[in-house]
Amino acid sequence: EQGKGIDTLDSYVPHVVGGVKYTAGWGGISGVVAYNSVWEEWAGKVRLDVKATDQIELWVMGGWGSDDNVSNNFYKLWDGNWAVWGGGTYKFNEKTSFNVQASYDEGKTFGLAANVAHQLVPGFTITAEVDYYNVSESDWHAVDEDGIGGILRFQRDF
Repeated sequence: EQGKGIDTLDSYVPHVVGGVKYTAGWGGISGVVAYNSVWEEWAGKVRLDVKATDQIELWVMGGWGSDDNVSNNFYKLWDGNWAVWGGGTYKFNEKTSFNVQASYDEGKTFGLAANVAHQLVPGFTITAEVDYYNVSESDWHAVDEDGIGGILRFQRDF
C-alpha cells in the first residue's frame, strides 16, 4: 500500500498488509498484520466470531501495535499499544436484527454503538443507530468532549 498524507511512502519499502481467515459452521477466526514503512511501526488484529445460536452471533477482537516513532500510525488508529472490541447480533427474524458493539483502548477511550437493522424488501435495508463516545486522556484526538450521536441509514444492495 502507498499510504496517504504523512504516511505516504518516502522510500522504496512499501507498506505491507497481510491477513488470514478460517471459517466454519461455528464461526471463524481471522488475523491481519500491517507494517508502516514510513514510521517503521506495525499493528495487528485478531478476531474471533462465534455463532452461539441461530439467533445470536458474537465477536471479539484485540489489536496491538507499536508507537515508538509516532503515536498514531496509518494502521493503528487507537490510543496506546492495545485496543479491544466486542459485539454481537440478535436476529429477531429473517428481516430484523439488533446489533451492539463496544470498544476500549489503552488510552481509556470507550465507544458504544447500538442499532436495529430492518430489511424492508429484498436488497433494501434501513438501519437506525445511536452511538456514544467517551474521550480518552490522550492529546491526539480531534474531539475534546464526550459525545452522543446517531444515524439513519438507507442501504440498497444490487
